[in-house]
Formats: sequence, structure tokens, C-alpha cells
Amino acid sequence: MNENQKTAQHWQDALSWMQAYMKSFYSDNEEIQKAILIKEEHTKKVVNLSEKLAEHLKLDMHDEFLIKFIGLFHDIGRFKQYTLYKTFNDGKSVNHAALGLEILQEIPIMQKLSSDDCELVNFAIGNHNAKQIEAATDPRKIAFAKMIRDIDKLDIFRVLKPYLTYDDIEPCSLDFIEQFKAGGQCDYQKMRTQNDRKLVRLLWIYDLNYSWTLQQILQKNYIEEIIKSLPQTNDMQQGFSILYKYIKKKAAQQDIVFS
Repeated sequence: MNENQKTAQHWQDALSWMQAYMKSFYSDNEEIQKAILIKEEHTKKVVNLSEKLAEHLKLDMHDEFLIKFIGLFHDIGRFKQYTLYKTFNDGKSVNHAALGLEILQEIPIMQKLSSDDCELVNFAIGNHNAKQIEAATDPRKIAFAKMIRDIDKLDIFRVLKPYLTYDDIEPCSLDFIEQFKAGGQCDYQKMRTQNDRKLVRLLWIYDLNYSWTLQQILQKNYIEEIIKSLPQTNDMQQGFSILYKYIKKKAAQQDIVFS
């Protein structure tokens, strides 16, 4: 068996294991079952998007395997999290990425990775939900963390779209508005209103790493729909204008894998 065949077999083994793992959390409890199915679908979508981003970035077979592997396992902690705590809110339960890494250390699929690949996978998954990527000297670790962060956000836009509301009275928090105008990020734990939650999704745009990701979001009209649902105050209009200028510049950039 050559290296490409070994990689393909490793992927099939990982996929089969994860499919069985996700199904092991199926429940007769309607609320739990609905939550598990949402995360199962998210996992499948992220794997699919990982393959598409790998094709766009022209990754070789091994690196394509790695980003798909990371996508497959990035939210493995979510299933145990919801079963134990009945919430996906990390602030009210546990950091699902850290929980996922604990689970991954116990499974044989990880032992088939080289030590370098194992470190890379752990780094990317551990940072996929962080406010920012932790410092690292290895550009490959940074690159794969950027990939999974983009892919994860891209599909979360899809997941949250059906829950978008247009009649929320409470305004966005001042801290969030100021960060929006500055093109920064906010602490998710400080969200107070439904409009804060929607504004956070627009702030994600400033944290995207690849123009490819932004183009996918634009094609789905996610940004326009969120903007229409938010208060149209002067401060918010200023933020929208700054965001549109950033989007135009970012969307025109050429994607580079390792910088």
C-alpha cells in the first residue's frame, strides 16, 4: 500500500469512527436529539467545505487529508457537552474545543498520525473557537488554524440563518458598536442582547483569513440579511459603511496558504 492509499484508508477509518461516535449520542429526548443532529449536520458540512477550500488553495493530498481530518473532529466536544450540560454555550458549561482535545487523546485514530501532524491537528482544533490564534513559530500550524476557523464560521452563518429575527427592540451594546466601527472583535461572553449576537456575526468578517470564505458568504447573502435585521442608527450605518469598504478590499485579495 503506497502513501496515497494509506492516507485514503486513514480518512475512511476516521470518517467511519466519527459517524459511529456521533450516532452514539442519539437520544429519545427530542431536545437532545435535535441538538445532536444539528451538530452532526454541521460536521458533515464543515468536512465538505474543507475539501472545497483545499481544492481552492491547491493543497496536496496529505494536507487536504489534514484539513478534512481537522474539520471532521473540530467539534467532537460538542456532543458530550450538550449531553452533559444541555447547552452549546461554553461560558455556561465547558470550552468545547478543550473538551474535544481530551476526547481525541483517547481514540486510536489519532495514534495513526505522525507526531508533527498530531501537534498540528491539536493546535488547529484547540484554536478553532478562540478569540484569536495563539502564537506559534510553525507557519503550518497557523495556516491550518486559519483554515478551520474560516470554514467553521462559514457554516455557522448557514446554521444560524433560520434563527435570524427582524424585530428586536434592544439596541446593540455600546462596546460592540465601538468594536464594529473599529473593525475589531468582542468577547462573546459579554453579549447581552439578540442584536449583539447578530452583530458578532458581522464582526467575524474582520476575522476571516481567506477571500474565498468571504466570497462564499457574499454569494449566500448572509451579510445583507444580518444588516437588514439590525438597528439602522447613525453609529450602525457608519459601521456598515466601514464593513462594505473592508469587504471590497478583502474579496479582491489573492489567497496564500503559508505566509
